[in-house]
Parts: sequence; C-alpha cells; structure tokens
Amino acid sequence: MITNPDSRTNVHEIVSGIYRINTPIAIPNGPAFNFNQYLIADDEPLLFHTGPRKMFPLVVEAIGKILPVKNLRYIALSHFEADECGALNEFLSAAPNSVPVCSKTAAMVSVNDFADRPAKALGDGETLSLGKHTVRWYDTPHMPHGWEAGLMMDLQTRTLLCGDLFTQGGGGETPVTESDILGPSEAFRSQMDYYAHCPNTQAILERLAGELPEVLACMHGSAYRGNGAVALRALGESLRTVG
Repeated sequence: MITNPDSRTNVHEIVSGIYRINTPIAIPNGPAFNFNQYLIADDEPLLFHTGPRKMFPLVVEAIGKILPVKNLRYIALSHFEADECGALNEFLSAAPNSVPVCSKTAAMVSVNDFADRPAKALGDGETLSLGKHTVRWYDTPHMPHGWEAGLMMDLQTRTLLCGDLFTQGGGGETPVTESDILGPSEAFRSQMDYYAHCPNTQAILERLAGELPEVLACMHGSAYRGNGAVALRALGESLRTVG
C-alpha cells in the first residue's frame, strides 16, 4: 500500500501483525537507497527504528494507516544513529504514553540524555510482552557497529528485527523476498563497509542463528523469509573471509 504518492512511502504486512514501512530516497549524485521501519501492531504497539527526523511526517502517515500513532507504546532502536532514532522525540510527543526502548548501554551513554523521556533499558536476553507478541532483546556490541548496539526478535513469528544486517541498496521495492539477500548486501558492503569487524562478530551471529529466525526484517532493503539461521551463518563466513 502506497501511503504517500510523492515520496512513494509504502507499508506492507510481512508476517502476521508486523508491518514494514519503506521509503525510497534519491542520493544526490549517487545510487538509490531506502529506509525501513517495522511496526508490531498489538495491545502495546512497538516501532523499531524511527527513521531520520526529516522523514517523521512520512512514517507517521504510514503508521496511521495501521493504527493511531498516539497508541504507540514502545519506540525501539538498535543503536544511536539518525536513521535509528532521529525522530525519537517527535514520536514521544505524538504518542504520550510511549517510551524509548534500547540497550542498557545505549540508555546510559546517549538515549537518556537525548530523549524527552527516560528509556526502558533492556538487558541481554530480556523479554518484553506486547500482548500477543513477545520480543526478546539481544546485545550485539560492535555488530555491525556501535558498542551500544542490540537487536530484537519477535518470538511468536520468529522475526528477527535485524537492523543494519543485510543492508541492500536500491529502493527496496520488494517488501519480503525468499531470494538471496546476502549477495546484494555484500555487494553494498564492498562499496561502503559499515561493519566494525570486532572479534566477537561471528559468535554473535552464531548466537542469533541459534534462535532459528524465519524472517529477517532488514532496515534497508527487502525483508527475507526463509532459513534465517543459514543466512546469518553465511553472513558470518563472508565477514570472516572477506574482512
């Protein structure tokens, strides 16, 4: 569903109760790119990634096609970066009962200073019930970047909200694919390597693979439906061999 004909912002349900909000952008003198946010529609709705501050009106418009923005309860981020949380305070204002959700490190070093309300800081492995859905937090320091980084998985649908993992260029026209996403994401990384390449990268990816995700909800590009464990292990091997 196109929610804004000018920006081509669109929203699609990629798995039961989880919606991908996608906005393609044009980079001056560069290739096309895209930003995704993920909305879990439930008793206490959660938004993962806010998008940049200037994209706030487009994201709010898209959310409004699914549920009232004021009903949002949790505004979650993987790490402190503009496309993750640039519009955090705008969302906190639009949804008066909402709070930021992030790692304990992120809350300590950035979010509790930046945000207009204190964060709900989750510890590694901690769960958060949204109603029908329950999400689990995983600390992923320096993976792919940022010592405060972390990811979430919806335990009901086995959907890993995987942030910058498997970043794909282009406009992200396909909401969810069963085709290879490692090849396109590694092609993108070869031009702009955004990984920290920390000593624990492979161990962190193996831990995530062990959770057996069935959907990988990427922040840039198509979401992936299939054997997420295989994809994550293949990513780990590619990072090990290519560096």
